[in-house]
Amino acid sequence: MRADSERGRVYKCAIAQALDVFGGKWKPLILWHLQDKVMRFGELQRTMHGVTQKMLTQQLRQLEQDGLINRKIHVQVPPKVEYSLTDLGRTVLPILDKISEWGQRYQISSADNP
Repeated sequence: MRADSERGRVYKCAIAQALDVFGGKWKPLILWHLQDKVMRFGELQRTMHGVTQKMLTQQLRQLEQDGLINRKIHVQVPPKVEYSLTDLGRTVLPILDKISEWGQRYQISSADNP
């Protein structure tokens, strides 16, 4: 068993912990969109159809808390906030790439076998 001191949870397996950190519907997409560039909140929201402002804010905070993304605030009027991947966040990209490959293969096979 492993404890996650940030969230006060105990994990019985590493997969459960990994999925808690970068799993779900929106976190992988956030990480995927940040792989090549720095993005502002509005940009992320526009690229992720269906995510609410509240959910995106929550997911970004969790990813920042878990050390996968950076949040940089530029002091200006209006305030400008940019998000980017940390070095730790970049280590998730090969996993997301494999998930993307699997998803493409699944789409093809499910189209062949309705």
